Amino acid sequence: MHAGGASVLTSVTELAPAAGEHAAIAPARYSIGKQGAYAYESRYIDGQAQRVVIVDGKASTLNRMEVPLRVAVEEGHETLARLPHVRVTYGDQSITDLELPHRVFDGHVRAGSVGGVPVTQTSAYRALRDCTPANARALLSTSPTSVVFGVWDSTRRSHQVRFPSTIRGEIIGVLADQDPHAPEPKRGGARKDDLTPSVKLEPGDLQTLLDAQKDELSPRLVEEIEKNIKKAKKGERLSGSPLGLGAIPPSLETLGLVSCRRIIRSHVLSFATLRQLRFDSSAEGNAACRALLAALALNGMARADAELHLRANCDLIEVAPSTVLLDQRYGSTLSLAPLDIPTADALLADSLAAAEQFGVDWSGQVFEVTGNPSIMGGALADTDEQE
Repeated sequence: MHAGGASVLTSVTELAPAAGEHAAIAPARYSIGKQGAYAYESRYIDGQAQRVVIVDGKASTLNRMEVPLRVAVEEGHETLARLPHVRVTYGDQSITDLELPHRVFDGHVRAGSVGGVPVTQTSAYRALRDCTPANARALLSTSPTSVVFGVWDSTRRSHQVRFPSTIRGEIIGVLADQDPHAPEPKRGGARKDDLTPSVKLEPGDLQTLLDAQKDELSPRLVEEIEKNIKKAKKGERLSGSPLGLGAIPPSLETLGLVSCRRIIRSHVLSFATLRQLRFDSSAEGNAACRALLAALALNGMARADAELHLRANCDLIEVAPSTVLLDQRYGSTLSLAPLDIPTADALLADSLAAAEQFGVDWSGQVFEVTGNPSIMGGALADTDEQE
């Protein structure tokens, strides 16, 4: 972790649909206005430009590393239970910086309080907001995952803290159909109801059914149904399908699945990025802190790679062991064995022991924040889900 060392460590894994090469998969879904879409790009693969689809993007890949780390913390893992973190609590619910989208500088944290004092007025939080790559000790001791996976205090008026993620990853699929003008795939959806294939209700009856279960439905759905009831003409009967009644005939309205000739998962851990960080220590101490963060990143990668769960209709398997390469500068690389969880755990434990010699304290400390109740009061149950 000293200047002039390896630039990166890379891990590349060939994946495939679990059902076989004939099977299609559901890539990550994005929104364009109110429409869903897949993200297509051109990549240089096997010596030529090829059209690919994003199966899992950078942000999702990092989230998949954070989830197993959070679970290990909650389960009392010998080393990871010592990981410092931030927790925001709303009554009997809580969320940590391993789940919050903007990590330690998330809006939930910033709007909360500590001991009745607004978070932004506490010395502990101000120390985090004053961190820079020249001295990231406060973040290392309070929210090290924010350093590893990247954080940006984007709403601050000035002197915004910004740390790029030290590890990045993605999964791409090389399309079987390389026609750039191929239409977006569509797939049919339907609902079978043998008991009541078609349900048409008087507006008043539909309103009665709606009122009986209104508290269980999303506000958006309730609003839509009531709008249709008000617009109903005299003698018109309305479909009960919005309340899950009756059959729905097949229709090609939803995004379909995509066939890929290859699926490639890749990770890059940047030692060059880590070497930009210092921690108010000696050269050896700074190097030990960087090594600790690298070990934490690798632990998250090993745990995420062990669980190939992305989303519905995207079941994948590994075709071969991961190819892991350590850059040795000047065009030279060193091939390493794929990293499994036990090895990653041992590396993290050793790295923590070494960093403790330079004053690093990971003892499971939690920066406790009481969430602002007005936020939960304004939360809506329904969202436009995108991958």
